[in-house]
Amino acid sequence: MSLNAESTAFRSALEVIRAVEPRVADAIGAELADQRESLKLIASENYASPATLLAMGNWFSDKYAEGTIGRRFYAGCQNVDTVEALAAEHARELFGAAHAYVQPHSGIDANLVAFWAILADRVESPALKKAQVRQVNDLTEADWFALRRELGNQRMLGMSLDAGGHLTHGFRPNISGKMFDQRSYGTDPATGLIDYDNVAEAAREFKPLILVAGYSAYPRKVNFRIMREIADSVGATFMVDMAHFAGLVAGKVFTGDFDPVPHAHIVTTTTHKSLRGPRGGMVLCGPELADQVDRGCPMVLGGPLPHVMAAKAVALAEARRPDFADYAQRIVDNARALAEGLTRRGAKLVTGGTDNHLVLIDVTGYGLTGRQAEQALLDSGIVTNRNAVPQDPNGAWYTSGIRIGTPALTSRGLGTAEMDATAELIHTVLTQTTSGESKAKYVLDPALADKVSKQASDLLTTFPLYPAVDLG
Repeated sequence: MSLNAESTAFRSALEVIRAVEPRVADAIGAELADQRESLKLIASENYASPATLLAMGNWFSDKYAEGTIGRRFYAGCQNVDTVEALAAEHARELFGAAHAYVQPHSGIDANLVAFWAILADRVESPALKKAQVRQVNDLTEADWFALRRELGNQRMLGMSLDAGGHLTHGFRPNISGKMFDQRSYGTDPATGLIDYDNVAEAAREFKPLILVAGYSAYPRKVNFRIMREIADSVGATFMVDMAHFAGLVAGKVFTGDFDPVPHAHIVTTTTHKSLRGPRGGMVLCGPELADQVDRGCPMVLGGPLPHVMAAKAVALAEARRPDFADYAQRIVDNARALAEGLTRRGAKLVTGGTDNHLVLIDVTGYGLTGRQAEQALLDSGIVTNRNAVPQDPNGAWYTSGIRIGTPALTSRGLGTAEMDATAELIHTVLTQTTSGESKAKYVLDPALADKVSKQASDLLTTFPLYPAVDLG
């Protein structure tokens, strides 16, 4: 029997790898097997298409290409120019953005590019004006000292980590918390929702240079029109990190006030997660910041990864197809079904439900920490990650929550009925797990874990992962 193109490609690749280091080939095969057999509910993970995966394994990996399209520091980049231009074109068309920069290696890199682009654009020190210095790479230590004073110590107002924000939005141990004099806005203690009046009050008091919106674990929509009005009222640059929900924007599930691109001065994102592309980052902006953003390399980034930019071009082309909009809507439908199934079974959810792709369970109602719940679920074939909840008594390491998301299972074709069955499996494990002698240790009957793991595997039987890929 002849093999299809996908099976031939991946089998051949593993044979070549095995000839050099068989343990790597074995690990690659084992990873596919593990992903096929487990319920992957990590909200930041997905399954890239075979075309996207294959676009990363080629000769573009061998090429240095510092600079931008047509302005490289290395010769022979004409083919890199082609794939970078294609990725940027697809991004602009997909999101309705004036400019797209597709070089960032990750979401953190994309945020750093945005931060420095904003700072460079805001250079207002008389000394710097006199020197006519406009590029970040040209600034001396004395220049930066003067700039920080001029800009009020580079102030940032972002969503707090325990309220659902990301560590790059000013978390102290992160570089963003060291670059900026930072404050956080949280959520209403009673509802878990953003209180826009409180955000506005914090902005008036703090007068940030940058107001950041976006989240890593907030299960609701954000009104970006209101956030832009708040930013404008204090003269702040409005930045949105849409890494988690970019696929919902691309699929036109989030529109109007809930689409960040028309409202933000600058938007950052990853290209995986709900966008279903390769691991990487991207920056979208208007023409006023485009020149500064395009200096991301060498301002912040090292050499671009042309093979990943090629994969971004493929994934963004896929996201422009009509069926991606259907996929994005099913992500949200499945998340709501999962939330409803958990709520009916007595689970306590942060904000009481979801409007997007993720659900945040407060597991203190089960007498567990997030770390205990995460591991117990993993033992049972359900892959999640622990996450802080608002005002979390257990902190950011042990946590009191479990974050679950539906992009990956939706990619496999699971629907709302399967989400209810998944809720039952999660509830079963959490109700049968008891806290151990520390915040990390727990007790779960191995027989029950095996039973749930078998049920999870059975649930996935009719939804094969990469059905066109047969490794033999």
